[in-house]
Amino acid sequence: MTDLTTAARSKHHILIDAANELPPAPTLVVHPCDATSLRGAIEARDAGLILPILVGPEKKIRDAAGQAEIELTGVEIVDVPHSHAAAAKAIELIHAGRGELLMKGSLHTDELMREVTASASGLRTGRRISHVFIMDVPGHAETLLVTDAAINIFPDLDTKRDIIQNAIDLCHALRIEVPRVAILSAVETVTTKIPSTLEAAALCKMADRGQITGGLLEGPLAFDNAIDPEAARIKGIGGPVAGHAQILVVPDLESGNMLAKNLTFMAKADAAGIVLGARVPIILTSRADTVRTRLASAAVGTILAAARRASTLLPKV
Repeated sequence: MTDLTTAARSKHHILIDAANELPPAPTLVVHPCDATSLRGAIEARDAGLILPILVGPEKKIRDAAGQAEIELTGVEIVDVPHSHAAAAKAIELIHAGRGELLMKGSLHTDELMREVTASASGLRTGRRISHVFIMDVPGHAETLLVTDAAINIFPDLDTKRDIIQNAIDLCHALRIEVPRVAILSAVETVTTKIPSTLEAAALCKMADRGQITGGLLEGPLAFDNAIDPEAARIKGIGGPVAGHAQILVVPDLESGNMLAKNLTFMAKADAAGIVLGARVPIILTSRADTVRTRLASAAVGTILAAARRASTLLPKV
């Protein structure tokens, strides 16, 4: 698999090419009852990335496919009456060994994640569930991973430890051997007036003591001195992470969501997304996603499914 830190062409195309070297992963697509979610699943199948199993009301799925002129010949459909039943059935099928990935369809993310996190029947592991945006930012040499901008609203220190470990493990699956992790805040100095700076310092010490493994951590760092070598030099911040971060750990969901959307809409970045820490990776796509972004999200899921098959880096259950 090509190392994403050295590839000159589109980083998301590199992901898709890497996933094409692997067997397509059986994927439960939950309630794909509109053209966007159906097209995303079928495009990923046609690109050789996944083997979709559509879970939802069959009539609605076929009606949506017909209106959008999407061909479903040969695609398995598991008929259930509504979106809640689709989420529950998809997770049941994961437990039965029918799928290696989940993909969100046209239901709300909260509805899907409620079933994923259910204590008795869901897909929890010993690791907290978190989301990572894998961002291809034009003009920036390396892939940027932003976490967590979608699941954990105000994560505490223990949750941030899992958020970071999930992202590091993802990097390992993507052949980034020792990812550089910047723990972001508004400033790069530790101050009691900004609690996220205290947590950043604590997380770095946790890494020193082996509570977070597999990456290089630095923080607190402001966004500029996390990704720009000149900004780090001017501030006098040395070390391998400052100015060269690959994983950006945000203080909370609000700041992370704003950062990811700023990069997407102002810097024209493509932002693939994946949910980690559950029994299987979960592909979350948006109606605003480009075709390349949807395929890149599926590609990341397929790479992680292959890593899981090889007994690698995802949380054990």
